[in-house]
Amino acid sequence: MSTVALQVRQLSASLGGREVLHGIDLAFPTGRWTSIVGPNGAGKSTLLKALAGLLPCSGEVWLLGQPLAQQPGRLRAQQLSWLGQSGAMGESTADDLTVYDVAMLGRLPHQPWLAAPSPADCAAVEHALRVTHAWDWRERPLGQLSGGERQRVLLARALAVQAQVLLMDEPLANLDPPHQADWLRLAHTLVASGKTVVSVLHEISFALHADELVLMAQGRIMHQGLCSDAATHRALEAVFDKRIAVHRVAEQWLALPSLE
Repeated sequence: MSTVALQVRQLSASLGGREVLHGIDLAFPTGRWTSIVGPNGAGKSTLLKALAGLLPCSGEVWLLGQPLAQQPGRLRAQQLSWLGQSGAMGESTADDLTVYDVAMLGRLPHQPWLAAPSPADCAAVEHALRVTHAWDWRERPLGQLSGGERQRVLLARALAVQAQVLLMDEPLANLDPPHQADWLRLAHTLVASGKTVVSVLHEISFALHADELVLMAQGRIMHQGLCSDAATHRALEAVFDKRIAVHRVAEQWLALPSLE
């Protein structure tokens, strides 16, 4: 298996006529969790959408050793799972769907056209809903859920794909602290099973639990390195204009407000 799950070469992208990604070269290692962080407007979500093939861009994107643009859509959807920011799924049209049916949408890439869900589909959906603690309200309509509950269902949908690569944009949005901790454990479990996780996070202390950090500013990559490296900590502090400081507390790296 390739040691690189996702790779981009000279990737550029524009939104509204303005270039927001500038010639990015980047590789995401297989079986690792990489977190992308940076100030507001750095281009983090745009980069994640480009990695998912959801945004027109120039340059090359490679998924599991093959050009993304040349892969059939069905195969791409089986290999790469996407969790967008809350509200990005077209929720107004999904509010009447039950939690179970929303999670089952993640199995569409594996199902023949108009075929009923297979036992494997049902098992994948049940597992995804259980690990996100959403199984008990599987018959409830999506529109009746709170923001945090809805986020857990969308996460279950992404997990149900059983893809090798998972892209998650702000997966902790609307989650309370216990469920944020659940997500953190889940990310490590996915990586331990050989999956590749790429996340965009605003919660820097959570991002420091990843294997690697990618630091962005103004549509460019400023640094990529291990979360445990001092050089990564210095680059992280610099990209946020020294307004945060990285400290070791209770055997964890934390990003705390700088009081200097």
